[in-house]
Amino acid sequence: MRCPFCKEDRDRVVDSRASEGGMAVRRRRECLACRRRFTSYERVEESPLKVVKKSNKRAAFDINKVRTGVELACRNLAVPAGEIEALVHRVEAAVYQHHDREVSSRVVGDLVMEELRKLHPIAYIRFASVYLAVKDVEAFRRLVSNFLKGGGKAAGRRGAEKGQRGGAHRKD
Repeated sequence: MRCPFCKEDRDRVVDSRASEGGMAVRRRRECLACRRRFTSYERVEESPLKVVKKSNKRAAFDINKVRTGVELACRNLAVPAGEIEALVHRVEAAVYQHHDREVSSRVVGDLVMEELRKLHPIAYIRFASVYLAVKDVEAFRRLVSNFLKGGGKAAGRRGAEKGQRGGAHRKD
């Protein structure tokens, strides 16, 4: 580390401790040339996660977009805010656990659908109908039918793929 006073690059660490809630290390240093002390901080360099859209455009992963979608799906339903927040955190944790640079918007949407399926059936249907871009009554009927049969995201995906010919398709 170069001394900010004399620009010499010989120093020793006098004290080191966690800072910023454990997200950084604060080091108190002493320059061996001029004997002045200074502080440095060491942080993990984070590379922002990108979401790859259906159109192949890339955008920064924004957990607030997930939260907004889930809140809209749960609007006027008896779903506590704490459960919505927990769902959002599970989705975020899963995304960051399995992807380090890029994640498909399809993966994020499927994770949300999986979580909403467990949380509330109406919220699931609302979200799925928008996420899968259900365009007609027949596609909506297939979506509900697959849900009632207990089909997972694959059943919802099959319904969307069938619906692409009949008016429903996935959108990003």
